[in-house]
Amino acid sequence: MNSSRNKQAPTVSKGQTDADTGSETDHRERKPGGGMLKKLKSRRSQTDKWPVVTEDELRALGRDITPDNVLGLRVVTEDYLCKLEDNIYNIDFTRFKIRDLETGTVLFEIAKPPNGGSAEGEDESGDVDTSAGRFVRYQFTPAFLKLCTVGATVEFTVGDRPINNFRMIERHYFQGRLLKNFDFDFGFCIPNSRNTCEHIYEFPQLPDDLIRQMVAHPYETRSDSFYFVDNKLIMHNKADYAYNGGL
Repeated sequence: MNSSRNKQAPTVSKGQTDADTGSETDHRERKPGGGMLKKLKSRRSQTDKWPVVTEDELRALGRDITPDNVLGLRVVTEDYLCKLEDNIYNIDFTRFKIRDLETGTVLFEIAKPPNGGSAEGEDESGDVDTSAGRFVRYQFTPAFLKLCTVGATVEFTVGDRPINNFRMIERHYFQGRLLKNFDFDFGFCIPNSRNTCEHIYEFPQLPDDLIRQMVAHPYETRSDSFYFVDNKLIMHNKADYAYNGGL
């Protein structure tokens, strides 16, 4: 972990969904208490077809970083590829929840209080640092690595600008090896709206020897989450993971 990081937990608040999207993988259902919950599945992409690029090369571009750029990364970044002030749309994640879709069991949940204070979570799996809002540390049991499908519900607000083509690319690595690439389209968000969606993560089946290594080496599984508006990087969050909970 690079000591120069500004660490921040994913903070994601309760409200109705006002975003819209043309994605073919957009499914909606009623939320308890009203509003709509969008369910988004990842795009299917062949990550090895993108030209390999390094973090240093992206920093030296001298222009906006695009989705195609980050899809060429083969290792996790050591620092952030954009600044906090690049989030000119004032996107604020206010609630975040992870659940097993097969059983409905909530595995992790954190929310920002309505008064805008520090995030509070009701879970036994996350050790968060809320100093900057861009980093979270997770601890799960080994059983997590056997899950097939997980839902991650995010609730967020946006400022007074409309948001077109809001997209997230999330890449997971273990000891320098790319495990999985997830690519979600949020679609369009109207100004001053509250939005809720659930990303559907379909995990690849991991070999038993790799699972043993991931359990034995906590926090060496890491991820980058890149957020784009109109193909321009505006936010970059990071996380690391341990799977030795309960051992």
